[in-house]
Amino acid sequence: MTSMGRALLGFSLLSLCAGPVAAQDATFTVKQLTPESALKIAQGALEACRKQGFQVAVAVVDRAGVTQVLLRDRLAGPHTVDVAANKAWTAISFRLDTLQLAEATASGGLSGLRSIARFLPVGGGVPVEAGGSLLGAVGVSGGPGGQADDACARAGFEAVRADLEF
Repeated sequence: MTSMGRALLGFSLLSLCAGPVAAQDATFTVKQLTPESALKIAQGALEACRKQGFQVAVAVVDRAGVTQVLLRDRLAGPHTVDVAANKAWTAISFRLDTLQLAEATASGGLSGLRSIARFLPVGGGVPVEAGGSLLGAVGVSGGPGGQADDACARAGFEAVRADLEF
């Protein structure tokens, strides 16, 4: 056997001993909110706030934090548009509701997160998850405090929960 043949045989045997090499996927699949679902979430949140007499803005972002839907009630302040979008962005970016983030970043080791642009740890931002997938987030601004905004955001999610469970 030539030295080239021995080298090929040795390489072949080494390959067999090493075992199979796990192939890594080159692509992946994600689930996204449809524009219709995002709109239904926003409308549900807006309606929940209206029933309590609050004029708010509602933003729904996709899993990448890009705004899909933005609704502002007639008398909601102009600042509520950016605040709602930033609450939704914060919730999706950190995969936690913004009430939890408010507490976690109030002081101590995580307080530095408050210096990130768009980071808004104030109640009203809620991730939208269904079937084990993170689909997006909803943010509400304009209620009398973070607890009220959070409740309206959750009501928006509840408006489509049954449609999203898969």
